Amino acid sequence: MDGVLRYRGRVITAAEVAGIVALIAAHPTASRRALSEQLCRVWDWRQPNGALCAMVCRGLMLALHRAGHITLPPVRWVNPNPLARHGAERRPPVPVPVDATSLSVPLAAVRPLTIAEVRGTPAEALVNSLCAQYHPLGYTHPVGEQLKYLVTAQGRPIACLVWASAPRHLGPRDRFIGWTADVRRQRLRFLAYNTRFLILPWVRVPHLASHLLGQMARLVPADWQRRYGHPVVFLETFVDPLRARGTCYRAANWVILGQTTGRGKNDHTYRPNRSRKLILGYPLTPGFRTLLGARA
Repeated sequence: MDGVLRYRGRVITAAEVAGIVALIAAHPTASRRALSEQLCRVWDWRQPNGALCAMVCRGLMLALHRAGHITLPPVRWVNPNPLARHGAERRPPVPVPVDATSLSVPLAAVRPLTIAEVRGTPAEALVNSLCAQYHPLGYTHPVGEQLKYLVTAQGRPIACLVWASAPRHLGPRDRFIGWTADVRRQRLRFLAYNTRFLILPWVRVPHLASHLLGQMARLVPADWQRRYGHPVVFLETFVDPLRARGTCYRAANWVILGQTTGRGKNDHTYRPNRSRKLILGYPLTPGFRTLLGARA
């Protein structure tokens, strides 16, 4: 294949570049946004919910422009959001005060729990704040599709969980599933990654963590389908063995798949530069490999 550029796992050929050049020439007054939307329609490049992949397409066209393969029209509009500008840093969440009175009781004493998916609601700020204040890794804005949960008991927050799109390549996970690189690129959206799991430090409720993971196995697939128009069939997470043992995940029947390389996703040195994390996974259905397109 005469690949000109590789972008997010997609190889762009010389013929496709020629088509983009012709598209730009055919619409000399169109903006960059309009051109990207038109290209999505030509390629029928859509998200699982049917929406155009316009943002990803704009990134692709900009990469081709910077590499000299195409010439885009001048920028007409600058995003007023400072987070979208090159070099801008996302402001940390504003601390939200909560009741920090010690809660040390059996699980039965705090049930029923209220578990609310709060993405896009006022309560999302509370989840962000709690992660920033009390999670060992702090708060990092999730990438791609995402869900955020706030857990309350007796009218006060006790835990929160954040889920996001799965990392593109994890060797132990990919071998466990048994899919090829091409199939992984097509079906990675059917995986959800638990980026943060926080039980507030003054909450001491035995078995709460594994109980919540059990609830997540039921809630995440339904909420993902409702919000993004497609299911998830496999959950995964990382555990740093220098900080924790992943006991609650294993108690909830998650499986240790292996370890990360310790290099990070943007590494070009092929040398470890951070601790190696345990990779844990949880299939949501016995037929997950078939649904993920794994080789028989």
